Amino acid sequence: MTELITVGEPMGLFIAQDKGPLENVKNFVSRIAGADLNVAIGVARLGHSVNFITQVGKDTFGYQIINLLHEEGIETSNVQQSDIWKTGFMLKGLASDNGRPETDYYRNDSATSNLEFNKFREINFSDTKILHLGGILAGLSDKGYQATLKLIKMARHYNIQITFDPNLRPTIWNSKTLMIKRTNEIAQLCDVVMPNIKEGRILTGKSTAEEIADYYLSNSNVKQVIINMVDDGSFSKRKVNKCDTQKELVTAIKDLKIIDRIGAGDGFVAGVISAKLEGLNDKDSLLRGSAIGAIQMQNIGDNEGLPTKKELTVFMDKKIN
Repeated sequence: MTELITVGEPMGLFIAQDKGPLENVKNFVSRIAGADLNVAIGVARLGHSVNFITQVGKDTFGYQIINLLHEEGIETSNVQQSDIWKTGFMLKGLASDNGRPETDYYRNDSATSNLEFNKFREINFSDTKILHLGGILAGLSDKGYQATLKLIKMARHYNIQITFDPNLRPTIWNSKTLMIKRTNEIAQLCDVVMPNIKEGRILTGKSTAEEIADYYLSNSNVKQVIINMVDDGSFSKRKVNKCDTQKELVTAIKDLKIIDRIGAGDGFVAGVISAKLEGLNDKDSLLRGSAIGAIQMQNIGDNEGLPTKKELTVFMDKKIN
């Protein structure tokens, strides 16, 4: 039984060991990155079964990624390796005081961007509870966009809940207009839409979290919108029936020593998804997401800080309860 299926681009990651612009850095440490991979790891560390769909190269990063998935107990039956295309990678600087490091991506024509959906005919959705999608795959290539739509169609056939994190990366799209159009098209086919507040404003043209939520809830498919407002907390609004909605708002966790914000949003999403798998209510789901995001911001890597269930409990007892 696989509780969660997700898909996306894992990448090699070089983290600077020297301060300053990346062009001046001479020393790096190697890690693995990728938004949807981070979500998969976050959910798996909390004790849930995860199947990760992707394509990597038959190269150093590709083998490192597969090894990491095995270490985390994540199912790799739908991880393909290409003889032609290479695994993408990125460089990340040391974050400044605001926790936002410089990044530089090398992912054009990566193995994942050339993912052919017909390679994944054997995906078993029969016992799956959630299909989680991010917007990066659709932005990488038309193949990724088509694969995303086909996965949604398959999940609908099995009546599986679909969650979606837009994960806007303007540099991978041909234009901002296409990014907004296709991202919203995908969002409106899903059950739960989870943008951060900045992404929500870009995608909808609305200002407040509730206005962004209402934009998506006006679509018949979308049942809930969860918005990570980062330093201002998080917000959820869901349809209860045709006429009524239910809202939740939790404040942000304060007094954190922020080292690196990259991966914190993925931690938030992992927290919410794991909470849904456990049947937690919306308030507790937001609290868990906020806690994991806060933990991740206190770590330099993109996924090293994602907690186990015991580590999460200790942190929440200290910071929330």
